[in-house]
Amino acid sequence: QLQLVESGGGLVQPGGSLRLSCAASEFTLDYYVIGWFRQAPGKEREGVSCFSMQTGRAYYADSVKGRFTMSRDNAENTVYLQMNSLGPEDTGVYYCAATRRNFYGSSSFLRGPWNYWGKGTQVTVSS
Repeated sequence: QLQLVESGGGLVQPGGSLRLSCAASEFTLDYYVIGWFRQAPGKEREGVSCFSMQTGRAYYADSVKGRFTMSRDNAENTVYLQMNSLGPEDTGVYYCAATRRNFYGSSSFLRGPWNYWGKGTQVTVSS
């Protein structure tokens, strides 16, 4: 079974940057779509972005568009989420997830279902 492990979270000041990693094991990510989600305290989980490893097609929620970028390292079987210009509203636990569904660019894709989830990494944006 595909296993996902997030890392790279931490405490950063407003305006700062972080790069999150989603490392996969047991199976290659080549045929998956990877999504990033976040959940702030007391709030519902929010879909942030997703990326097709096959086509390179990506989608970003309006709240992060222009600030967050997904990328991949095929050799490391890892997907990254580069987060720039971070603000307190970006605070939360960030999760990556994977699915074999075909992604054509629609925002509704983030609703799922997602078959595999990591355990999350905490991002705190505070001065």
